[in-house]
Amino acid sequence: MKDKLTIEQVQTPAERMAFIRLPWKIYRNDPYWVPPLVSERVEFLDPQRHPFYRHADVALFLARRGDQVVGTIAALVNHRHNEYWNEKTGFFGLFEVIEDREVADALLETACNWVREQGMSAIRGPANFSTNEEIGLLVDGWNGPPVMMMTYNPRYYAPFIEGAGFAKVMDLLAYIADLEPYRDGLPERTVRVAEKVMRHRGFSVRPINMRRFEEDVAHFKRIYHSAWSRNWGFVPMDDEEIDHVAAQLRQVIDPAIAFFVEKEGEPVGAVVTLPDLNQALLKAYPRPETPEWWTMLKLFWHWKVRRVVTTARGWAGGVIEPHRGVGADAVMAVELGKALLRRGYRRFEGSWILENNLMTRRLLESYGAQVYRTYRLYEKALP
Repeated sequence: MKDKLTIEQVQTPAERMAFIRLPWKIYRNDPYWVPPLVSERVEFLDPQRHPFYRHADVALFLARRGDQVVGTIAALVNHRHNEYWNEKTGFFGLFEVIEDREVADALLETACNWVREQGMSAIRGPANFSTNEEIGLLVDGWNGPPVMMMTYNPRYYAPFIEGAGFAKVMDLLAYIADLEPYRDGLPERTVRVAEKVMRHRGFSVRPINMRRFEEDVAHFKRIYHSAWSRNWGFVPMDDEEIDHVAAQLRQVIDPAIAFFVEKEGEPVGAVVTLPDLNQALLKAYPRPETPEWWTMLKLFWHWKVRRVVTTARGWAGGVIEPHRGVGADAVMAVELGKALLRRGYRRFEGSWILENNLMTRRLLESYGAQVYRTYRLYEKALP
C-alpha cells in the first residue's frame, strides 16, 4: 500500500534544499543527465539574489509520499511577459517527478490552481523561468547529454503533461553541425560570398572586447532587444537581468567565438557562442554531499587541462534593421565557422530555434546543420 501523497509549498531553507536535491534521485541511473552546481541552484531559487523575482511571483511545491520527496514544481506569474504580450498567462517549471502519474497529476494540478488564483487564464511550460533562461521539454533526441543551458528530462514526462490536459503551443529546435569535414577550411564559394557582402555593404567583424566587457554588453542588449522583439515568447530583460546573465557568462565565454558585425564602427549584429561546459561538468559530476571546491577543481581539470570541451553552442545572436536580409547573417555564419575551426571545436549546436523561425532555420540548414533535438512548450486553458 502506498503512503499518502501530500503537496506542500516550500517555505524553509531545508525544504528548498530538498527541492534542489530531488533530481539526483530521478536521474541516478541516467548517463546523459548533467547535474548542476548546487550553489547555482541555490542562487537561482533565492528571491534576494536572482533578478527574475523582481518582476515575477514564484511558488515552489514539493510532493511527498510519507517522508520521501517524489516530485517538484514551480508555479509562476511573469508580470513582464504579460505586460509585453498583453496576456494573462502563468507558467510552470522545475518539474521533476518519479515515474508515478498520480504524483505528476497532483503537481500539475497544484500549479494550475495557484496560477488560476493569481488571476491567470492559461498556464504554459515548462519554463525555468523564461525564454531568457532554460525552457522546453525534451520530446525527441535522447542522443547524448544536453549542451550548456538546455533542458533534459525522462521520456515519461511528455505523456504525464499531455495526460493532464496540456497541448503543444510551440516547438523549439536544436540543430547540430559536424565541423570535422571543414577542418581544411570552409567552402570557397561560401567564403567568397561573405567577403563580397562585407565589401559591398561596408561590414566589418570584431570579437567581443573583454577589457571593455560592460560596454559590449550594452551593445549586445540593444541588438538582442531589437532583433528578438517580435519573436514568439520574447521577454525584454532589464539592466539588472542583463548584468546578472553577463556576470555568469563572463566566467565561461570564449571571446574568439563571440563577436559583433559592425558598419562604420557601430555594432549592427552580434553572435554569442558558448563552449559547452556541460561536457566538463558531466565529468566533474557535482553532488550535494561533495564539497564544491572539489567539484570546481575537477571541472577546471577537465575543461582547461584535459580539454574535453569540443562542442560550442550558438546561444544568442541577431541583426538589427535595416541590416537584416542583406547578408550580415551570412557574414556572421562564415566568421563563426572560421573561429570555431581555429579554436578546435568539433561540433556546433544552434539552439534553441523557434519552429516558425524559417530564416534562421534555412541559414543553419544551408551550412549542413540538421535538427537533432526537439523541445516542446505546452499550454492549458484555465476556465
